[in-house]
Amino acid sequence: MQNIADHSLMNAIPRREAFKTLGLSALAVTAVPLLAVAEDHKSAVAKESEVGFKDGKCVLPPLPYDYAALEPAIDEKTMRLHHDIHHAAYVKGANVALEALAAIATGSGDATLIGHWNEELAFHGSGHALHTMFWNNMKKGGSKPAGALADAIKTAFGGQEAFEKVFAATAGAVQGSGWGILGYDALSARLQVISAEKHQNQTLQSITPILAVDVWEHAYYLKYQNKRADYIKAFLTVVNYDDVAVRLAKAVAAA
Repeated sequence: MQNIADHSLMNAIPRREAFKTLGLSALAVTAVPLLAVAEDHKSAVAKESEVGFKDGKCVLPPLPYDYAALEPAIDEKTMRLHHDIHHAAYVKGANVALEALAAIATGSGDATLIGHWNEELAFHGSGHALHTMFWNNMKKGGSKPAGALADAIKTAFGGQEAFEKVFAATAGAVQGSGWGILGYDALSARLQVISAEKHQNQTLQSITPILAVDVWEHAYYLKYQNKRADYIKAFLTVVNYDDVAVRLAKAVAAA
């Protein structure tokens, strides 16, 4: 992994040349067209499902499909509990933290608690952000990666099968509760698989998540009990790679 000094050097190189140096020139060239095409094909429901922040507050977005749409991979009861109860709790917790920090900023709150509220925002806010992406990362029947996304996966992992093995192993190895995450790393300009304990620990700050699997037990225990590996295998059958491609294109364009 490059350090901060390397990042400064990267910024001094024209973006196209940097991608070419790292073997991702095809991704750089196709990122913006991919973004435009993918956005054109996203439904109004899917876009609404991504609105996680409005009027200064976190909001619980609706699912982009019916609760039972992902069966048999993920059952309806789990989806209802996961979205309506667990995700909603992270939204509430994030808003409480935001309000407390705003009060401290205006002088009406207790500044001695700023560390506590920052930790609360990191936990609940990260939980809200990852869940908002998680719902859109899935769709009935799933899809296959293509174009720039498929090229990026091949460059980073050698191919789709190898990527899935790395992703499943990483998610399966999370200690306790957390996530398996595929992200675009701005420092190395390539895809990287990482894990996150809880929602916010062990993260890589240069990574923009584009695909995440929730491996907290509430995401799978009703159907899979302690068989996390079976749940992850089922998750990979409903991945919405069209959505992942859009997120990759945005991450590349913003880097």
